[in-house]
Amino acid sequence: MAVLLPLLQQSWQELHKIIFTPLHLLFLFLLLYGFKCIRRNGKANLNLPPSPPKLPIIGNLRQLGTLPHRSLQALSKKYGHVMFFYFDHAPTLVVSSADMAREMMKRHDIIFSNRPKTTANNSLFYGCTDLAFSPYGEYWKQVKKISVLELLSLKSVQSFQNSREEEVAILINKVRDLCPKEVTINLSELLIENTNNIVTRCVFGKKFKEGDGKGRSAELPRKVMVLLAAFFWGDFFPDLGWIDILMGFIPSLKSTCGEIDAFLDQVVEEHRTMKCDDDEHPHKKDFVDILLQLQKNGTLDFELSHDNLKSILLDMLVGGSDTTSTTLKWVMAELIKNPSIMKIAQEEVRRVVGNKSKIDVNDINQMDYLKCTLKESLRLHPPIPLSLPRETSKSLKFRGYDIPPKTRVFVNIWAIQRNPKLWDRPEEFIPERFKDNPVDFKGQNFEFIPFGGGRKGCPGLTFGVASLEYVLANLLCWFNWRLPATNAQGEDLDMTKINALTAFRKNPLLLVPILHSS
Repeated sequence: MAVLLPLLQQSWQELHKIIFTPLHLLFLFLLLYGFKCIRRNGKANLNLPPSPPKLPIIGNLRQLGTLPHRSLQALSKKYGHVMFFYFDHAPTLVVSSADMAREMMKRHDIIFSNRPKTTANNSLFYGCTDLAFSPYGEYWKQVKKISVLELLSLKSVQSFQNSREEEVAILINKVRDLCPKEVTINLSELLIENTNNIVTRCVFGKKFKEGDGKGRSAELPRKVMVLLAAFFWGDFFPDLGWIDILMGFIPSLKSTCGEIDAFLDQVVEEHRTMKCDDDEHPHKKDFVDILLQLQKNGTLDFELSHDNLKSILLDMLVGGSDTTSTTLKWVMAELIKNPSIMKIAQEEVRRVVGNKSKIDVNDINQMDYLKCTLKESLRLHPPIPLSLPRETSKSLKFRGYDIPPKTRVFVNIWAIQRNPKLWDRPEEFIPERFKDNPVDFKGQNFEFIPFGGGRKGCPGLTFGVASLEYVLANLLCWFNWRLPATNAQGEDLDMTKINALTAFRKNPLLLVPILHSS
């Protein structure tokens, strides 16, 4: 390096004699950055997991592809179920086996329970003070306690059943009105609207329409999901953070954050000024009411600031809406592709409901095949195929390898749930595989973890599944479904995915509903 310094100084003097073009500046930057990477890599002397070949500066970035869970699955067949990737300041571990996921979330769960603070989650969630992205520690424990005991408990789920039933009834009536016309409907749009209305009623106490100026609340969850999945150069290559500004990522992020902040401020302020008799209407409390009451009572073991409150509310809005509607679209798509399976599910639902005009929650508990159908869809199409990133809090030995501190960790849920060593005919949609099968999605069976596992597993599982089962049962009970005449064969249904944290369908699900006559 001592020899290189005079050369660099001479080069700098020569560069002053020419016109500095962007190309010259980029070349100079890459040269200096290359020296920096060589020096940093020369210090490493660890027994790291296998890694695909990397390029200078960008490391393994080119291997991720547009659907990282698929690319990483293919790489794991060559390099193993634990792989190490190089992204400058963000060394990354990818786990693709159930056994390793179990060891990670059982034996080493505390070490793996942090979240990396990225450009997106830090900006969107008020410095990562929500439940999903806050680092493991006392604050996170207190927020999880509030979420599990106050917001997402079984009692809370049951208290919002009336809201679910009313919103699903609206959905069913919309579809029923269109049946005589035999028109093609955009079921994707209707499911997004329905799910958003259920969640906003539970979180904010009401649904928001375009007429009241808050219709944008329907768009916020998807915007947040897209930004959380976006690649910000500064997160992986700090010296390249200027690219995020140049490409418009930072302005877009700031704009969305401004929208979210104004929306949540208005909602919280409306609740603060609202007079509510808690004793007379305890069941009418929404999440904002509950959090404000906890804040007012001063019974919490920590200070719940205004920004903390907003970050938790945003967590509940985003976590409860986009993943639920995405799952419903996938299960309906699979049923369309497999009409014999749809027929079995419909016969069960209709047998349980009988001549009643409405499905109640007790009916759902008797619909075993419907539950199997939902599980199989979650196996093939986990809402978040590549888990939310974790980050090691300290160095550790994992499967004989040295894992440095501050290593980002992803679990390839999609790959685990399609592993032929764990699942017979893993690419096929076979609900019967879950019949009389103790394997469940509650985070204890690591071959099936669509909602994650360990301390950082999804706390809203019960809340989400209640909506999934109830909406699906109604769609199957009251209607028969077919593809438009232009695409009458289910096997031709486009199943292309787009990755935006949740792997949602590229194209909307267009179907023709036919009213079922008992």
